Amino acid sequence: MTLDLASFAKDRGIKYFMISYTDLFGGQRAKLVPTEAIADMQKNGAGFAGFATWLDLTPAHPDLFALPDASSVIQLPWKKDVAWVAADCVMEDQPVDQAPRVMLKRLIAEAAKEGLRVKTGVEPEFFLISPDGGKISDEFDTAEKPCYDQQAVMRRYDVIAEICDYMLELGWKPYQNDHEDANGQFEMNWEYDDALQTADKHSFFKFMVKTVAEKHGLRATFMPKPFKGLTGNGCHAHISVWDLEGKTNAFADKEMPFGLSAQGRTFLGGIMKHASALAAVTNPTVNSYKRINAPRTISGATWAPNTVTWTGNNRTHMVRVPGPGRFELRLPDGAVNPYLLQAIIIAAGLNGIRKNADPGRHWDIDMYKEGHTVTGAPLLPLNLLDALREYDKDEELKATLGQSFSSAYLKLKHREWDAYASHFTDWERQTTLDI
Repeated sequence: MTLDLASFAKDRGIKYFMISYTDLFGGQRAKLVPTEAIADMQKNGAGFAGFATWLDLTPAHPDLFALPDASSVIQLPWKKDVAWVAADCVMEDQPVDQAPRVMLKRLIAEAAKEGLRVKTGVEPEFFLISPDGGKISDEFDTAEKPCYDQQAVMRRYDVIAEICDYMLELGWKPYQNDHEDANGQFEMNWEYDDALQTADKHSFFKFMVKTVAEKHGLRATFMPKPFKGLTGNGCHAHISVWDLEGKTNAFADKEMPFGLSAQGRTFLGGIMKHASALAAVTNPTVNSYKRINAPRTISGATWAPNTVTWTGNNRTHMVRVPGPGRFELRLPDGAVNPYLLQAIIIAAGLNGIRKNADPGRHWDIDMYKEGHTVTGAPLLPLNLLDALREYDKDEELKATLGQSFSSAYLKLKHREWDAYASHFTDWERQTTLDI
């Protein structure tokens, strides 16, 4: 039974709803709707001019309506009279196929037809920085190896604890928070869930972290590589596939290497097969490629992959299998769109299962020291343009994600690359002015 948002508001003392959708570039778009109007909005959606956001629409297109999905509603823990609700984009009563959440729901339905239920967890990393974005916010956070720094995490206790308290209140089952490998960097973890719920939580988490940071006079950034020489922001995804009831892990098989079933291996095979094209979505910005193709950081490691390889419990590869029945994709970064991340994982994995894809050999080496010895494994794209070209060549993946999405995404991202390529930088002046 669908939750009635008007009744929900009455029971909780809610005055306003934020009806929110995420565009192709990961931008969160919302309208603040008074409770008195929510019944109509739940039926017909909140109206937007789609061209004004990052969707491939024109000013001549009809109104885009964001239809709230009541199952996703969250009462803001820090502002109890407001509730956030994720929405699906529709136009003239039809789903907008290019819209990320719409596409994810379609792929979840495709997986369900094959008896599969994808569950994921994400590990979004972020920096707490100065309001102007120019430096990390903690002047004493200067250690060469700052990962898990006890003093540094406690100096930001008020921010981290407030966010974690909210996750506890929301029932997300958070289980650990830590200072990460870069100065000023943090990671917070909560329990894995079905792919759509994980995407909704991931989207709300970014909103919540930024809001709480601002409340404390700071700024939070999920930018992949905000500071030269420091480890970048990853967003590792842990992936498992279950039966439709969610009781049996279809990836788990104690008799198989790494405890990964034959079906799990073919899903992984799809990830490996499409990895170079995946990067266009999992690493969606110009800055992303300063993380996955970075030189050694101050701490001694980037913790990011640059080659399409997989392994057991070894963090130097693109994919690791840390335990039976699941694997970790270490490619995505903090700029990844929460809904597109889940969608492209499912799309690549389903293609792998359908084509009985082989993930290839695993490597039991330190890729940072011995990566040069690897043969037959492609390097990840060197920049966003290369990634977009890889995606455009991958007809199978484009078809699974949908031509409407693929065409829109490639068109807008190529425009973004062109804008970057035409931008003049200080580096150009410094290296070329006197030539």
